[in-house]
Amino acid sequence: MANTIKTKFFEIGNNQPSYIIAEIGSNHNGNFDMACELIEKAKNAGVNAVKFQTFKAKDHYSKRTPKIDLYKEGIYELIEKLEIDRSWHSKLATLCNKLNIDFLDSPCDKEAIDIAVSVGMPIIKIASYDMVDIRLVEAIAKTGKGVMFSTGMATTGEIETAVNICRNNGNNNIIVLQCTSLYPAPANLSNLHSMKTMADMFGVITGYSDHTLGDHIPCAAVAMGAKVIEKHYTLGRGLPGPDHNFAIEPEELKAMVNKIRDIEAAFGDGLKNGPRKEEQELYTKARRSIIAKNKITKGQVIKSDDIIVKRPGLGIHPSQINLVIGKIAQKDIEDDEPITWEMI
Repeated sequence: MANTIKTKFFEIGNNQPSYIIAEIGSNHNGNFDMACELIEKAKNAGVNAVKFQTFKAKDHYSKRTPKIDLYKEGIYELIEKLEIDRSWHSKLATLCNKLNIDFLDSPCDKEAIDIAVSVGMPIIKIASYDMVDIRLVEAIAKTGKGVMFSTGMATTGEIETAVNICRNNGNNNIIVLQCTSLYPAPANLSNLHSMKTMADMFGVITGYSDHTLGDHIPCAAVAMGAKVIEKHYTLGRGLPGPDHNFAIEPEELKAMVNKIRDIEAAFGDGLKNGPRKEEQELYTKARRSIIAKNKITKGQVIKSDDIIVKRPGLGIHPSQINLVIGKIAQKDIEDDEPITWEMI
């Protein structure tokens, strides 16, 4: 297993922040300027990478494919409309390099794989539907680039086959993403626990490719250990096309990234060594300690009824109360005054 996978601008690994991918896919709607705007706004949102999809309908779907209920038109005709202009890739890569974010793709044929390599993509993604194509997996593994799988609908046997193909071709830079292949996907089918199952079973970096509405499930995935988050992204959910309606818009993407970084910052070091520096004032002024319940005169033996435990924390620690009872006051202690060791 690769403990860390280096990309062009970042590192992915169990000791690294989550690697956040804005999945543009085909949400450029065949418009180069829209593709560029999506990249620029994704950068502004704070993501690590943007990802596109490169396919040709004739190599992607049989014309005999039955109609899919999710879509109004036949899938072959729909996919044909969503094909990306492959001459864009070098220009989009240049833009990403300028912005210091990674440019990724899901290539679905040999030419698309070659393009991904030629423009320096550090990781090549394989979609859930395509991970069973052992020739495609092998061709991508042989590039030496990082290989990322989505595993929607997959059995553990299919995942094992894909992982083994990579390793048998000398490629251990493998990332496996939990995914639910529904659009949108209901939260109850997210199965986030499977990330740990796959990490333990296959010894790979794991993460989550999200199709749910909103950002609470990917945020939960990060809290559960996802080291990669992929989220569909659009300039507007009302735009025409099959992947816009469940995607998040630029300001929502930015909010999700900020939430994820807050969650990661909240993990802490796991140690419990008393107050943090930032808590010190409240530790002193708002925690409980031993306080005089009434005036105690010099030479008086302190009884239980003479003291009370309340705030602030300027007196003796409450756990020492039995050591205070029976002691002799060394000075007059005023009513409601915190009692210190020097007073008794």
